[in-house]
Amino acid sequence: MSLRSRLGTARSLVMSSLCRRVVPFAGRKAIVSFSFDDFPRTALTAGGSILEEAGARGTYYAAAALMNTSDELGEHFTAPDLFAVLERGHELGNHTFGHISSRSVSCSEFCSNVEQGRRAFEERTGVNPQNFSYPFGDVTLRAKQAVGSKVASARSITPGCNGPEIDLNLLRANKLYGDIDQASRLNALIRENVRRKSWLIFYTHDVRPRPSVYGCTPELFESVVSSAVASASEILPVGQALISLGIQPAAAREAEPARAARS
Repeated sequence: MSLRSRLGTARSLVMSSLCRRVVPFAGRKAIVSFSFDDFPRTALTAGGSILEEAGARGTYYAAAALMNTSDELGEHFTAPDLFAVLERGHELGNHTFGHISSRSVSCSEFCSNVEQGRRAFEERTGVNPQNFSYPFGDVTLRAKQAVGSKVASARSITPGCNGPEIDLNLLRANKLYGDIDQASRLNALIRENVRRKSWLIFYTHDVRPRPSVYGCTPELFESVVSSAVASASEILPVGQALISLGIQPAAAREAEPARAARS
């Protein structure tokens, strides 16, 4: 293992161990959630349609400043897409306003950008996005503690299943990238999640025949959704999963107090 890999592993362990807001997840049916970061349009036109055909819905973590823009993920969401997400029963989540890394700015500036993003969507749609994901998966202890006190949940890109304890300040999530050759590995995660009776969250970006390195093909996405359905897991957006655990947004903020950051 390289020095960089060892440092990354050590950093992940520290992030997972401190500033926690823990709730139990035990003695219940397995849950699978599908989420999309940045909200490229194909996440809804292709990914959302696949979920809906399976009777499921997903969580769309959007950064308001990306609206009406394009990049390697393709075209990003438009204002009508925000309403389409809600009208079709999906969840709108917060991904900051400017899609900035918590490592690139001060903690106070990052928190202000999180609030700016939340407010932008609330003013436009009338819906207050309570669940958050960190852009680029970048997390600092200060950001974890500060943001965690203001949202129902904060999702990371740290892989693994959530349970038997769930850290609401750092939900674990697993990348759903690539083509159909990744199906066996991802389907194995679903089987493991059922065995553990835990909560498995997937994340991706664009969903199209020739995806970016951060997205997946419709074929792969449909395969993983079908496997989740066949596993008899509950397939729920992040917010609905929290509600099924008896965690309302206000209650989530009142869970176990975060320990003080050591950085």
